[in-house]
Amino acid sequence: MKNRRLLKLSALVFGVVLFASSASAEAWKFGIMSDTQWKADLDGENPNTVAVGIIKQLNQQFLDAGVKFVIQVGDLTDKGDYEGAMETRAAAAQELCDAGIAFYPLRGNHESSQSAALKFQALYPQTVGNGSCVYGATDFSSPFETLEGLSYTFDYDNARFVMLDQFTRTDGTNYNGTSNDNMIDQQDWISAELAAKGADKHGFVFSHKELMGANHRDIILGGDPSANPEAQNEFFRTLQENGVRYEIGGHDHNHMRSIVVSPDGQSTLQNIITSSNSYKFYTPQIPSNDEKYDFPAFGFLRETPVAQELYTIGYYIVTVDGPRVTVEHFASDNGCGGTLGNGQDCDLTVTPDLAFFKRESFGYSLNGKEFMIAQGESYDVVADRFQGTRARILSGVNASTNTIFDGRPTIKDVNTGWTAKEDAEGKKTKFRCNKAILASNILTLWGMADIGSDQTDTYVLSLSYDKMPVLLGLGQFGIASQDADGNWVNAVDMNFGGEKKFVVGHYRPCYGLGTYGIDPVTKTAWAVLNYNSDFAVARYIEPVRGNRR
Repeated sequence: MKNRRLLKLSALVFGVVLFASSASAEAWKFGIMSDTQWKADLDGENPNTVAVGIIKQLNQQFLDAGVKFVIQVGDLTDKGDYEGAMETRAAAAQELCDAGIAFYPLRGNHESSQSAALKFQALYPQTVGNGSCVYGATDFSSPFETLEGLSYTFDYDNARFVMLDQFTRTDGTNYNGTSNDNMIDQQDWISAELAAKGADKHGFVFSHKELMGANHRDIILGGDPSANPEAQNEFFRTLQENGVRYEIGGHDHNHMRSIVVSPDGQSTLQNIITSSNSYKFYTPQIPSNDEKYDFPAFGFLRETPVAQELYTIGYYIVTVDGPRVTVEHFASDNGCGGTLGNGQDCDLTVTPDLAFFKRESFGYSLNGKEFMIAQGESYDVVADRFQGTRARILSGVNASTNTIFDGRPTIKDVNTGWTAKEDAEGKKTKFRCNKAILASNILTLWGMADIGSDQTDTYVLSLSYDKMPVLLGLGQFGIASQDADGNWVNAVDMNFGGEKKFVVGHYRPCYGLGTYGIDPVTKTAWAVLNYNSDFAVARYIEPVRGNRR
């Protein structure tokens, strides 16, 4: 049983350069949270079937991160028609609104009724651009009157957000008589809204149910992954053609990223399931829903796992920096025992005290490329260029042996992105301490580390440069990265271990971690590294320092 679209992952380059924009003047952030159901209020912190005790701890994380708004992907309550439940969830978001942070929710299957739809409209006027909790979002739209403010789009800065409701509408109806088909008659609106955003804007699509569940079989477009294949094909095609990389949902109460192919094998999206903010956690199915439903229906498997983590409570911070997007996933033990990466399942009855740690960082850029690398395959297919700067990974292998719960191996989803050196010199955010003379544009690499670690496989990065400055000391020119204070330093100083050594000439396979060099013949710099970051060829102004890791 093979995935015909992802059969040769090591050679696949997914995505194209959509535009050659540089980073914006100021990066900005938004937060993502998931299902907030609760059972009986035994500890006095979680009234009316809402996980208020967890919500308050997440609110503080979003306040500390300085996000512009927070998105919740449904299941606001455990019982949406319970008296006071919907009102309790809205009240718990008021802390964000009072601090100038907007809150943009979706319904889930736990508030899927007509009465819950009407309450949602009344409680969240910001979903149509009204009220005091909008804060800079513009251009609100809904597909039709019975979904006004339930399915909706809005713009913030250089991104368009598409929020998809698939449940019973305000008039009590469902398309084809079932909520499983409620995306079908919204497709024309989805297509129009994404097409209208333009190629220089990001598109983020959110729903409660996902493209492919790890536990639940029901998805955004049907009762199982094989349902409504033509509608799925159109949905996937629309998102891919309009530059949408991530379809983000909840419903499954575990952190999961995977690459999913449309039923016709022609379009590919990354499926992100967000970790639980609820009293409960789900265990994935064995065999997978992909194997149960897609192979019998289509003759091939549609899903390739990237990362998974079970039995945690988590949230996401998304940084949008011009064409570049970085997603950071933070998680805590759920209080049921075990540790991060090795947790245990339970139903919570008391709110746990949460201690969050960054579990992974991933991203993409509209001016970059995407490469999917199978375990045991080389990274040497990773190559890109931007405004005269050429980047390539010369050597390195995906040595991960990670598997998800059902035994499937993960891949590495490697992405490149770019910032023009001229923009970096005047940038007041990430590049504010630009104490170097840059001789190339700035490359960003994402996606080469396993979940729970910042350390990647050892690899060799090569970057071309414009011109080498004169009167340099030995080893004072080469690939640089930024330290915690924003200073450009020798990239090998930021490695996890290794022995620092400078070489004049081209890279040789015998060179170990920490070796770096300049090849004047090809006008390239190279370095043997084991982390992902921003990289540029530079003359160092700061003294070369020891390995900080």
